Amino acid sequence: MRLFRPVGADRDDAALLRAVAQGGAAGAEALAELYDRHAGWLHARLTRRCADPETVREVLQDTFLTVWRSAATHRGGEAGGWLWVIAARRLVDAVRARSRAERAERAPYERPEAYAAPETAPSAEERVLAGLEYGDVGAALDRISPELRDVLRATVVDGLTTREAAGLLGIPEGTVKTRARRARKELRAALERVAPLGGTAW
Repeated sequence: MRLFRPVGADRDDAALLRAVAQGGAAGAEALAELYDRHAGWLHARLTRRCADPETVREVLQDTFLTVWRSAATHRGGEAGGWLWVIAARRLVDAVRARSRAERAERAPYERPEAYAAPETAPSAEERVLAGLEYGDVGAALDRISPELRDVLRATVVDGLTTREAAGLLGIPEGTVKTRARRARKELRAALERVAPLGGTAW
């Protein structure tokens, strides 16, 4: 982190991202300013999702590398939500890469079908939940307990399997399933107050 901010450091996120998209020295300076502005809360939020500090460090680095490469795709406005979507996806990628490496090590001893996960389309409630996570609302998720919220974010928002979520959160797979059921029940009640689903069942 830098101790002093350069001239023009009061630029908003959209202006910084436009500068990053131009590349060069000015783009690198804008990226450094974005890092100073957002890396702290991104690191804290990633740490709540993943207990491995090395993974968090790599994900944070990959996030801003993606920003450097993809700044031109940002559509304007405050960049916090956009940055978090990138970071969350990089974290999912990291968890799955680790899971694949672990499966490769165990391959001679376990059947491949033990790792198969059914493919299902996201439900309407899951799409609502993703919107709450990445949008401006977030109130429904804030109404449930942190341990249940973490399971929902891992399994629904980030799309991890039960096995992957268990590895990420450091809890047994059975606990993930139990907490997911409780979380959906609590979230249903919270959504009735924040964003009614029109009677859709969970």
